[in-house]
Parts: sequence; structure tokens; C-alpha cells
Amino acid sequence: MNIYLALALSALLSFVISFALGFAVIPWLRKLKFGQTILEEGPVWHKSKQGTPTMGGIMFIISTIISTIVVFLTDYLLKGSIFSSGSVIESQMKVKLVAGMALAIGFGIIGFADDYIKVVKKRNLGLTIIQKTVAQMLLMFGYLLTLTLNHLTYIKIPFVGAVELSWFSWIFGICVIYGTVNAVNFTDGIDGLCAGVTSITAIAFVVAALMSKFLGVSVLAAALFGGCVGYLIWNYYPAKVMMGDTGSMFLGGLVVALAYAIDCPLILLLFGLLYVIEGLSDVLQIGYFKITHGKRIFKMAPIHHHFEMCGWKERKIVTVFSLVNLIGCIAGLLIYYFGIVK
Repeated sequence: MNIYLALALSALLSFVISFALGFAVIPWLRKLKFGQTILEEGPVWHKSKQGTPTMGGIMFIISTIISTIVVFLTDYLLKGSIFSSGSVIESQMKVKLVAGMALAIGFGIIGFADDYIKVVKKRNLGLTIIQKTVAQMLLMFGYLLTLTLNHLTYIKIPFVGAVELSWFSWIFGICVIYGTVNAVNFTDGIDGLCAGVTSITAIAFVVAALMSKFLGVSVLAAALFGGCVGYLIWNYYPAKVMMGDTGSMFLGGLVVALAYAIDCPLILLLFGLLYVIEGLSDVLQIGYFKITHGKRIFKMAPIHHHFEMCGWKERKIVTVFSLVNLIGCIAGLLIYYFGIVK
């Protein structure tokens, strides 16, 4: 199958499925009374969001999985090789894609458990920090073990080349995966922000994967893009549904998987620039608060809440933050092209 046709099919099918699921999933979530519980210390005006259906992330999770499988299966029946293209050893590319999708789904399941506990107990406390961390560590261990057993313990550093990390790949991997998944989770705080930013990140991965001829990776990234855009129609301000940890943790797991699949997890610093800013703002706020015994850097963290407290409307925050991430993605693509592809 022609790769551009495959990309169009992947994105369009994922978009249609994600959007169409909204007509069934949102009423179903309302019927089950799976509504969002708003934190007491959150912005006062967020109280109006109380009861908005959550766990809507299952819309783009389902669409991403189905559209990717359909495109790969179609290409296989047409005797194509998109699934394994771009790797000297085809089996390694298959491992990256399958293990990466399993990682994302696994994080989505952890997020679902967290959301389920929240809505059943009607409080914004789901899994305990220990429970969530242990579950995430087990999942990360399985993913990194899979990479290690398939001799995928190297990364490519721009302008340096391929670097074998050996045992350090475990420490590095845990830091990257844990940090990214939780940073993406922080980004899911206002209507349309996380899905909007991630759709831009997904496009960056499509382009980067095409540069390196990692065609299977580009198809998966295109499916993610389509799913996020289809979901955004329902999630854009004022949101009719929220993704919950179900969705945000899946997105975090998948962007990490995409970064590993193109051999350059460090590119997340730019492709996910907004994630980095959101995550750092929360860490800095907590650290500064403890060191100074009560003083704050921001009016509220993560940083999108700071701008809310400054009077910015949600749509303005989403627009500006998305543009910031777009700039990061453009810079990342330039560095990826000249530092790795060339």
C-alpha cells in the first residue's frame, strides 16, 4: 500500500471512529453517572465542570487501536511491508510497535482503574500513590525487559549518533517513561488542552518517522492524530466529556512508545515541550513551597492553572500552549533531520 494512502486512511478512520463513539460513549457514561469530581483546591469556576462525563479517553484509545490494525492488516493482505519497514532487522521494528502499543494500553488500564475508583467513591482520589507507582513500575519493567531481550538498548542522540546504553537503559527508560506519562497527565487540566497538544505531537512523529522511513511508526502516529482530533470535537471548550486518567495515561504511554520507535526518546523534550513545561511547573511549585515553608512561584500549578488565575480564558490557554508545543515540534524536527537523518 502506498504510504501516503495508508497515512490518510489511518488518520481518517481513527477520526471517524473517535468522533462517532462520542454519540454512544458520552450518554453511556452519563447513564452510569461516571462524572468528573473537581478538586476542592482547584479554580472556583471549575465547579461548573462537576459531573461532566469522564473516561472519555476510551474513544481515542479504541479508534487508535482499530485504525492501526485495519491499515496494517490491509497492507499485509496487499503484500506490503509497512508494518516492519525502516528497520535493518524487521523483527525489531515489530517488537517496538507491538510492545509500544502494549505499554500505552497498559497505562490506559491503570488510568481506568484510577478513574473507576474516583467515580465510584465520588471523590478525586483514586489509586494511592504507592498503588499507582507499583503498577506503573511493573508495566515499565515489562516494556524495558522486552526491549533488552531484543537488543534494543541503544538510543540515537542528535549530532552524536547511536549510543549503546546497556544496563543504564533501564534507569534512563524508567525516568523517561515515568516522567513523560505523568507530565502528560498534568497537561490534562482544561478543556481541549491535552488532546490538542498531543495531536500536534502526533503529527511531529508522523513526519519524523517518514524522514527515517519508519513507515509503521508513522501509521501509528497518524492514527493517534486522527483519534485526538475526533475526540477534540467533544472535548473542546465547553467540554461534553473529559478523557480522565484513562486517556491521559494512554497518551503518555503512546508518545513514549513513538519516541522509542524512532530510536530517539530524547526528542520528547521538544516534541512534548508543553508536557515538559507543565511537569516542571508542578515540580518547581512543590519544591519551592517546601523549601520556603509556604511561598509559591505560581498562583497555582500546573502552569495552565496559573494563567487561569491571571484571567486567561481556557480557549486562549489552549491556543497559546498549542502554539508553544508547535514551535517545539518544529525545532525538534529540524534537529532530528539534521542531527540524525542526514
